[in-house]
Formats: sequence, structure tokens, C-alpha cells
Amino acid sequence: MNVEGDPAALAEMKRLGAPVAPAVAVGDRVVQGWNPKAVAELVGARYVEPPCLSPEELARRLDTILAAAERAVRQVPDDRLGMTSPDRDRTVRNLGYHVFRLSLAFRDAMVERRLPEEWLQEAAPAEIADGAAIARYGQTVRERLAEWFRRPQASAGVVETYYGPQTGHELLLRTTWHAAQHLRQLYALLEMMGVRPERPLGETDFEGLPLPAALW
Repeated sequence: MNVEGDPAALAEMKRLGAPVAPAVAVGDRVVQGWNPKAVAELVGARYVEPPCLSPEELARRLDTILAAAERAVRQVPDDRLGMTSPDRDRTVRNLGYHVFRLSLAFRDAMVERRLPEEWLQEAAPAEIADGAAIARYGQTVRERLAEWFRRPQASAGVVETYYGPQTGHELLLRTTWHAAQHLRQLYALLEMMGVRPERPLGETDFEGLPLPAALW
């Protein structure tokens, strides 16, 4: 169900303890977010967890993804920043900002040992008004993350997230594929605008990330 367009469904999801989409519910049991292992357990299916990329490799992949997102948002024409994605009422401007904000949220979560859902719901502030400004913000995020990842044990420990406790390694994996999924969406939106993405990433760049098959 598209809970953004169905207030009753949204209320029911919140009652079950899943404040934001996506979520999967069976009866009164619910799994928040894209969590294949937990969803398999919820529906009684067999699931084999694939090998997880190392924290060092995930940090490298995340930077590659964010660099590609910088290129993509710079290509968005100013008059198409208000275009919305097919799956929800989110503008291209806010989607571009979200890619970088969710990535910086990993560092913030490791510092504060918590990840509230509000961090991932933030809209682009007024001063980040166009693709060039979003890209500049993205460069700042990449610099802050690079500084964080130079620390020893940068992904060690446990974080209390809005969907339950996660190790730093698990959160970094989630952050990396989350950013990758939205990069794929940015590419699709550029193509809808008639713009060919500059030096787009391909399947090999996403290999090893548990990305959903669906784009939206």
C-alpha cells in the first residue's frame, strides 16, 4: 500500500510500530525498512545472508557513489528541480539532498550512538536551492566522511536506530546501499528529463550491495 496516499494505512503502520515506510507487516508483527533476513523470518522463508563487504570497502564504495551523485545533481536543469519521483511526493531537489544527508547520518549516528528517523526525513534547506549547491553540500559530506573513516574502528560498536539496534558495520552497509538505490533513481529521473547521466556507475560498482530489484 502507498501509505502516503492512504491515511488509514499510515495510521495502522504507525500503530504496529513502523513510523516510516517501507515496512512489511504480517498480522501484528512488522519489519521496518529493507531487511531481507528479518522479512524472511517474518514470512517463514529460508534466507541465506550473502557475504558482507568489509567496512573499508563499503567506505570506498560510498565515496564513489557520492561522487557520482555529485555529478548527477549538477546535471539537473533548474526548471526540473521540482519534478517528483514516480513513487512518492519527493522532488528531485530533495532526493539529491537526501542522498548526501543520509550518508552523513552514518557519521552522526556513530558519534551519538543513535539514529532517529527525523534525520532521514529532512528536506533541503532554503540555501541549498539548485543542483550546484546540492553538489557542493555533497562534497562537504564526502570530506567529513573521509575524515571520519581515517579514525581507527570507525564503524565499531552498536547504534540504536529507529528500527532497532544495529552494529556500525550493518549501518554502514545499509547507508551504502541506501545511497546507491537513490543514485539509481537519480539516473532514471535524469533520463526522464532527456539528460544522459555523466559517467554513470554500473553493475560492477554496485556488486555485493543488497539492492532491491525494483527501482521505485
